[in-house]
Amino acid sequence: MPINSYKDDEQTVEVGKLVTLKRLLTYLFSYKKEICFVLMLMTFCVAVSLLNPLIMESAIDDYIRLGDAPGLFRLIGFALFLNVLMILCIKIRMYVMAKVCNNILVTIRQELYTHIQTLDFQFFDSRPTGKILARIIGDINSLKDVLSNCVTTLIPDFITICAVVTIMFTKNPILAAASLISTPLMAICLWTIQVYSHKRWQIHRKKSSNLNAFIHEDLSGIRIIQSFHAQEETRQTFRELIREHRDSFISAVRINDSFGSVIDLCWGIGTVMLYFTGIRILGTDKVSVGSFIAFGTYITMFWSPISNLSNFYTQLVTNISGAERVFEIMDAKAEITDAAGVSAIPPIRGEVRFEHVTFSYDGNANVLDNVNFTIAPGETIALVGPTGAGKTTIVNLISRFYDVQQGIVYIDGYDVKKISIESLREQMGIMTQDNFLFSGTIRDNIRYGRLDATDEDILQAAKAVNAHDFIMKLEKGYDTELSERGGGLSAGQKQLIAFARTMASDPKILILDEATSSIDTHTELLVQAGIETLLKGRTSFVVAHRLSTIQKADRIFYIDKGNILEQGSPEELMRKKGHYYQLYMAQFHC
Repeated sequence: MPINSYKDDEQTVEVGKLVTLKRLLTYLFSYKKEICFVLMLMTFCVAVSLLNPLIMESAIDDYIRLGDAPGLFRLIGFALFLNVLMILCIKIRMYVMAKVCNNILVTIRQELYTHIQTLDFQFFDSRPTGKILARIIGDINSLKDVLSNCVTTLIPDFITICAVVTIMFTKNPILAAASLISTPLMAICLWTIQVYSHKRWQIHRKKSSNLNAFIHEDLSGIRIIQSFHAQEETRQTFRELIREHRDSFISAVRINDSFGSVIDLCWGIGTVMLYFTGIRILGTDKVSVGSFIAFGTYITMFWSPISNLSNFYTQLVTNISGAERVFEIMDAKAEITDAAGVSAIPPIRGEVRFEHVTFSYDGNANVLDNVNFTIAPGETIALVGPTGAGKTTIVNLISRFYDVQQGIVYIDGYDVKKISIESLREQMGIMTQDNFLFSGTIRDNIRYGRLDATDEDILQAAKAVNAHDFIMKLEKGYDTELSERGGGLSAGQKQLIAFARTMASDPKILILDEATSSIDTHTELLVQAGIETLLKGRTSFVVAHRLSTIQKADRIFYIDKGNILEQGSPEELMRKKGHYYQLYMAQFHC
């Protein structure tokens, strides 16, 4: 089982934390009124918290020392009123910010999902689905606390620190300097720690993504795993991935834990220096009891926000890598996009022309090499040949799922690169061997081919491919609910529904890529009758390994080694006794 890819870490673009944070905070600008309201509440709360030590100092020095009980009770009542009001403001602030942050997460998740849908196949070819899911779900969830605390922690704590320092130096510069003597030590230690912490959390995010990707594919392929008795191998891989995930988390947390230790050490040094300076250097006759208590409280009010900010920074370092990964996908550009000034292609007749087309998936080995052909409107072309010869590549280029490196693909004389992708694909019907069905009713799955299709259109499409009879035998008919990927239906039934979905779109160009590969011989005969009617008047490309399905094609292209080695009607190619003849004789054991 190919599991090594899940042990490989993703290559992410290094972006400065400040740049990422600024980009994240731009989402707050849509909620200016709410943020301003929260800032007003926080300003009031900060003012009350700064006033409390002064109230305490006045209570001790001006009222308790002089025995003024009535004045003391008035001061206590005033302080109680302010603090109750502050608590109420904090509750309101928390509610408003929670609502704003959740709305922002919805916006980011919607933007990311919408952008992912615009990306081309090359993006998905290089990324397991589980790693994409990790960014849509886990990485975005990790941004909630960063957004909230930027407003509720970063701003008020920064204001508090500045105000406390100003008040302390205004009241007593010597005591203030002594109290803050350990600040330079703190700055040096925290800067050193954050450098290593960010790298450790980036590694942990990657390990989480690897684990997510493995679990997603493991559960999706559980039947294959059990069929080949590969449970022990997958368990071993899971153990390795979960161990790497655990170890990366422990490594990151160990670094983060040192933040708190540094703050506590510097806090203790500042407190000791305050009392040593006040008692031994200045003397108790120059510093009142109330001033000692006020300064002690202000020291707490200085270091406590520092501790909060360090926790916020830890949180920022922890989660900003998630934001980097989200924005990395948002910044990913689709290789297949509309050029500036393209116009919509008018209703097409179905002429297809390849002119000196060369294509490679990896930029090295050519899958198609200087391919040339012209298909008349309404013509049915069968593409046959060995696996990997380039059959599916040809239909992918017609649909412009990929762009050619050399040459031009024309539809009705229009270069596909110079017309809008939407106007092209909405006139095409594409059915692959991956007959994917969505959760929902059979009716909804067929209507997916054309969202404005009526119930009668759905009925006709199902009848055309002979899916109607088996659908009506189900308990709820067209309203039968399907589980993920059409669980509960046979492979042939799922393919018939997928075929009806394609037919409902009424395409001008029809592409059937191994479309009957999962249908039994009896069902295939029923489908062929419907296909013959629906192919009339449409340009059709049929990729098939089962030669019995293409005997009525207008022309057959035998493709190998990146080019068309033979082409002609089935009868002409049989008379020629070339590559197609040998393939036919081998398949039917003639």
